[in-house]
Amino acid sequence: MFSADLGVTPSSAANYIEDFFSTWLYTGNGTSQTITNGIRLAGVGGGGLVWIKGRSGATDHALYDTVRGVSFGIASNTTAAQVAENGVLGFSTTGFTIGNLAKVNTSAATYASWTFREQPKFFDIVTYTGTGANRTIAHNLGSVPGCIIVKRTDTTGDWQVYQQDIGPFSYGVLNSTAVWVSNSNRWVTFPTSTEFSLGTDATVNASGGTYVAYLFAHNAGGFGATGTDNVISCGFYSGNGSATGPTVTLGYEPQWLLIKRATGGTGDWNLIDNMRGFPVGASDAELNPNLTSAESTGTFVTPTATGFQLQTTDAGYNASGSIYIYIAIRRGPMRTPTVGTSVLSVKLYAATTTSATVTHDVTFDAEINANRTVSVEKFLFVDSLRGINGQVLVSANSNIEASFPTYWSRQSQRTMYAPSSFDGWWASASGINNHVSYGLVRAPGFFDIVCYTGDGTGARTLTHNLGVTPELWINRCRSNVGSWFVGGGALGSATADRLVLESTAAKATIANTWQTPTATTYGFSIAIPGEFNTSAITYVTYLFATVAGVSKVGSYTGTGTTKQIDCGFTGGARFVLIKRTDSTGDWYVWDSARGIVAGNDPYLLLNSTAAEVTGTDYVDTYSAGFEISSTAPAAINANGGSFIFLAIA
Repeated sequence: MFSADLGVTPSSAANYIEDFFSTWLYTGNGTSQTITNGIRLAGVGGGGLVWIKGRSGATDHALYDTVRGVSFGIASNTTAAQVAENGVLGFSTTGFTIGNLAKVNTSAATYASWTFREQPKFFDIVTYTGTGANRTIAHNLGSVPGCIIVKRTDTTGDWQVYQQDIGPFSYGVLNSTAVWVSNSNRWVTFPTSTEFSLGTDATVNASGGTYVAYLFAHNAGGFGATGTDNVISCGFYSGNGSATGPTVTLGYEPQWLLIKRATGGTGDWNLIDNMRGFPVGASDAELNPNLTSAESTGTFVTPTATGFQLQTTDAGYNASGSIYIYIAIRRGPMRTPTVGTSVLSVKLYAATTTSATVTHDVTFDAEINANRTVSVEKFLFVDSLRGINGQVLVSANSNIEASFPTYWSRQSQRTMYAPSSFDGWWASASGINNHVSYGLVRAPGFFDIVCYTGDGTGARTLTHNLGVTPELWINRCRSNVGSWFVGGGALGSATADRLVLESTAAKATIANTWQTPTATTYGFSIAIPGEFNTSAITYVTYLFATVAGVSKVGSYTGTGTTKQIDCGFTGGARFVLIKRTDSTGDWYVWDSARGIVAGNDPYLLLNSTAAEVTGTDYVDTYSAGFEISSTAPAAINANGGSFIFLAIA
């Protein structure tokens, strides 16, 4: 996710992580290709590091930066000197271009790239020539480094790592499983906000040797609208050897983690990110900076709204009594979006009996899919926090979450792919079916996802990252049968009213069902067995709010005649969801890709398996939102009836 995705131009007045860091997935083509990830690596204010690793096969890691110069690659898993190679061919104001080097661009192989842009209080690159004597090196990080990684570039040498919590008289080795070693010949003193010190060891300061140093900030602020938000943390935790491991509080949800066992035994360097797979309580996708190995999976770490928790007894992450160091980077975007196309992509496509592929215009966090052609389970929900590779919930029923690893898998940054048909979801035996796919972005003020495990208590307060008070939320049990419960102020009472997504029923009012939502929390005030907080049962909540010009959560009273719903938009609504609350009524869904026009508008029902209904004219275009026609039924526009809606521009 980057600034252009959010419909905004980067501002010099505030810094946001989406402008300075990106995880970008791609598939090799064997020739050359341009990676447009929105990170400025050239021009005024540009510069940084590109780190690439093959996911599907054994390859060296490949690191290129703008300070050493284009095409000079070094590998984090070896001691080798830098070499001139056709890995990265050029840096641009929106990303970089790769050549046909096998380790970064083999045809049909899959890759991950991580881009770090130089920025005070986040990341800096320094090159220098060694002297062989104790010395200091100036840097531009603008804060005290939490971690420094140094590599000799003119000849062989281990990668040397300084980490603030282990101290200046110890070092780690990035290309090794070794524990931290006590030695004063690498770092002489703690670094400062303007310089770091070097000893005389040849790996960091041989006379005449050339070196590159990558510096990472720690909780230095400098980001967000107020300039006080942290986006990177370099810390440590102590392992407890339990599957319920230690919890690390960062103050934000991470998108990228680098973890290494520093004391108590050897261990690989472990790298996890939310594009390849960093779900809550499910399998993570792991790469190792010290190894050539292809991507592997395992349940190691789970993100929280304010940090992460270890969920493994694997000694590489959580051996009892061992100390582990980490670098964590905050999840983006941090900006509030300004256009609807930056947070919602709607795609129509045809699925065959053997496969389906859809590519969205945004880097989505949730994907909702419906077969339009036949009566079959539809509105299949997947999302990155539950594990985007096949953890499926269906809006029209209360069934347990289904696990289909080959249902949907993220093949690249914005593409989902299914290699085969399941239960007619893609196509019937007679042929091709048409589908609609919605790609939603977690963005401040617009949409957030929270996953949690029930603890069996009555009242429960949960933390979210919406940044504003949610106006509509949908809560669903995952690991047991359970209804989709809908709440929020749009229904009338944010603490008492609720609807059921798979039902046509009117809203129910039960005092103190929900806690009063805030800009950081929501929750439940009463114990209802099996619904919100059963012990050891997993749940997911989708939260929505109004963003000026982007989304609108609201309500209206029907007139039985033509009625315009003003959402504050300028180009009309591209997505509309309507439900009657004072009486029975279906959950109607329209979108502009299938048709919100002056004539007939096809609709689907969230609570039904029915095929798409065409030949009706219930909603029409209106520049400020949407219009309900005089022909709409009572479930949409009964005179005096009460209705809620979610509209997205």
